[in-house]
Amino acid sequence: MAMTANGRRIRKHRLKADINVVPYIDVMLVLLIIFMVTAPLMNLGVDVDLPDSNAMSLEQSKEPMVVQVDAGGAYALVMPGDDRPLAVSAADLQARIKAIVNQNPKQAIFVAGDGSANYQKVMDAMVLLQSAGVQKVGLMSEPKHQDGN
Repeated sequence: MAMTANGRRIRKHRLKADINVVPYIDVMLVLLIIFMVTAPLMNLGVDVDLPDSNAMSLEQSKEPMVVQVDAGGAYALVMPGDDRPLAVSAADLQARIKAIVNQNPKQAIFVAGDGSANYQKVMDAMVLLQSAGVQKVGLMSEPKHQDGN
């Protein structure tokens, strides 16, 4: 080290190349808390009240795709392996189904029409599926309760 005239040492100050990450961690934790609080409040599903029937369930080797028609006549698409319905328009529904049927012609497709939905809306959904190239469409229902109802 170099010395000055009065005997003091001269120190060379090195620059710190470290990044202070504490503020970033604080921001990340605040965002994590915000997402944890708001995630359960998001309404991702569509309530569909299916009609009752005595029909036996079909055995399927693959999980079916479900087109939901709610009480207002709006469409939602539930993909295999995903329980969250995706709200779609009629044109978007037809385009998505056509693309899926082109890749997999044996894809099982069911229509879940709300029990209080207009029957015409359920039939319109079936016509959309037919025009998209679907050969077989199944209708979903809830099993009847055997308590005398």
